[in-house]
Amino acid sequence: MSAAAALLLPAIRWDANHGYGAARPAIERALALGVGGFILFGGDQEHVRALTKELRIKSRVPLLIAADLERGAGQQFSGATGLPPLAAIASLGDADAVRRAARLTAREARTLGLNWDLAPVCDLDIVPENPIVGTRSLGGDARRVAMLAQAWIQACQAEGVLACAKHFPGHGRTRTDSHVGVPVVDASRAELVEHDLAPFRAAIEAGVAGIMTAHVSYPSLDASGAPATMSREMLQWLLRQQMRFDGLIVTDAMIMAGAIAEHGEEEAAIRALDAGCDLLLYPNDLEAVVSALDRALAVHRLDAARIQTSLRRRLKWAQWSSPPNEYRRPSGTDVLWGAQLADRVVHVVRGTPRAMKAPVDIVVVDDDLGGPFPPPSREPLLDSLFDGGWKARRLDHFDPESTNDSVVALFGETRAWKERVGYSESALASVRQACAAKPGATVLQFGHPRLASQLTFASVLVSAWGGEAAMQSAAARWIMRAR
Repeated sequence: MSAAAALLLPAIRWDANHGYGAARPAIERALALGVGGFILFGGDQEHVRALTKELRIKSRVPLLIAADLERGAGQQFSGATGLPPLAAIASLGDADAVRRAARLTAREARTLGLNWDLAPVCDLDIVPENPIVGTRSLGGDARRVAMLAQAWIQACQAEGVLACAKHFPGHGRTRTDSHVGVPVVDASRAELVEHDLAPFRAAIEAGVAGIMTAHVSYPSLDASGAPATMSREMLQWLLRQQMRFDGLIVTDAMIMAGAIAEHGEEEAAIRALDAGCDLLLYPNDLEAVVSALDRALAVHRLDAARIQTSLRRRLKWAQWSSPPNEYRRPSGTDVLWGAQLADRVVHVVRGTPRAMKAPVDIVVVDDDLGGPFPPPSREPLLDSLFDGGWKARRLDHFDPESTNDSVVALFGETRAWKERVGYSESALASVRQACAAKPGATVLQFGHPRLASQLTFASVLVSAWGGEAAMQSAAARWIMRAR
């Protein structure tokens, strides 16, 4: 077993047809190598609990078990509570809502056996063309984002779950998706220090356990052009020395082109650790990466003392996190509050909605298809209407002769590998056609409210912020109340 393997956190993905079964061989190999943790994607609550328990029993080291829970545990795991995007919660102007959201997320994470929530996003929403941040951000004002990020971190870690501020030193000014290339941010050092770094300074003041790097180049911070993940200037000098951060520095996913396109995975892993990262998130070829790290240590390309520091740091935080148990598990009131929070952020952007009654005709326009991973199911919208006693039918096109109330459900979020912001021409054409057939139709927009500027032909426009099940259910409740 290689000591360097403990610095790797590979991914485990749920498969709709085989559950975690398809991942079993990779899981066994990872445990045999001695990895320091995992990042989980998908699964239902019971299977997640069983998996995390098994991982802990079989591992020879205390594990960090992480997930992207920016929108609550339900963002990844069915049966858990989904929450609105961070931008939607922040729009309420209620810092206590951010605290309660973080507390609920952390409590559910613990009962599932997770001890690291890879949130909050500390990137500023200051470039509308940004293809990766959007509704994930707490906003565009640095001071306000800093305050809300602190609220999330303190509430999360008070429950014994590590938080993670991302993506250092700020992904908010990018116009390229780092999943497909290396974005370059041309802002001056003064701009970045005053604005983009402010939420990360606040996160450090709040005692955040981890900071995730951006696969983004900032020439004003490192003239070499190296992305932050591989920049000693940004990680060791700026983050460690100047900002005095002593927690975990974890890479963004190492499957992303922003990390591996130029050098390949093995070389990128060496460069990331050499620059100052402690942990490599989501490496693909574990055996090859571990072998590369061992070779780099053998020829002293990687400093053994610094790697030992990372190993001790990883162990410290793995031991700091609270063990998974049922203590302070979410109550029914907590879960109800989560649903009410989703209801609070659904709002009318344009027009005056008229009272609706069943049955309802719904045309779904999905502009989130494509990429290596599918978007969330679009069934919860209709399922929630049926559960509420409403008849609804999903159509490809509205029947102009129908007397039913009509809703266009338009899904269009910022998504990894999508490489654009805003609606495609084909999606706009579909919505325009639906509105022409039914001029009084309500357009339900599952995306950032500012995208309403592309929908000038819609007379009634309602924003539900995001396309996860929680927001689809909240939109269904809005339909049933619109009377």
